[in-house]
Amino acid sequence: MAWSIAEVARMSGVTSRTLRHYDEIGLLSPAWIGSNGHRYYEEADLLRLQQILLMRELDVGLREIRAVLDSQVDRVAVLREHHRRLLTERDRLATLARTVGRTIAELEEAEENDDMTTINRPENLFEGFEPSEEESEKVRERWPSAWEESQRAVETMTAGDTERWQREVTAHMIRVAEFMVAGTPVDDPAVQAAMDEHYQSVCRFWTPNAAAYKGLSRTYVEEPQMRANFDKIADGLAVYQRDAMVVYADARLS
Repeated sequence: MAWSIAEVARMSGVTSRTLRHYDEIGLLSPAWIGSNGHRYYEEADLLRLQQILLMRELDVGLREIRAVLDSQVDRVAVLREHHRRLLTERDRLATLARTVGRTIAELEEAEENDDMTTINRPENLFEGFEPSEEESEKVRERWPSAWEESQRAVETMTAGDTERWQREVTAHMIRVAEFMVAGTPVDDPAVQAAMDEHYQSVCRFWTPNAAAYKGLSRTYVEEPQMRANFDKIADGLAVYQRDAMVVYADARLS
């Protein structure tokens, strides 16, 4: 039995244009082409397309997918490996969802009790949030004027101001983690709205331009303590935050 390119597109959700592109690059060729020029696919082609889509879900590049498929002859073994990787990814996302859910529950409980300090697992939130002296010195060397400006702002903050700021930072991290777990692209308007709030929060201490804001985003990933602060909320959050900030800087600050 054979299916036309239109039928395959409808069943798989892959556009006809993409299927033609896969043919052009030698990734997925139709079983045959009719006299009318239409492409037709058979069962083996559909199975290959399924494997392509599975690996695309795992962010494998098209060139690597082709190499994997062309080197494998045991389709069941290939599917078993895809299945294993999908289960691993499922477990990872489940862990992220539990982490974010637990933090949300703790914050909601604190709000209901009108308790500004009750967090059952502070190590998931604020532990080590203040940069170490070594990291602070790195910031001072990299952006001396910004460091001095931020220090002046910090010196005017009361203990209450600092606590409120910490809660705002945590709320932002949780909101961004929810976007990440949901698979929301970093250029999505909702994510970029969160980045605008983040930028405005940063501007309370210093006002970075596009290059400086991108530089700040890199510290969230490159500086171990800062990265740990984000990844305690959800693994991978530091990288997601960085990428979203870069998009924001290019779109709004350049």
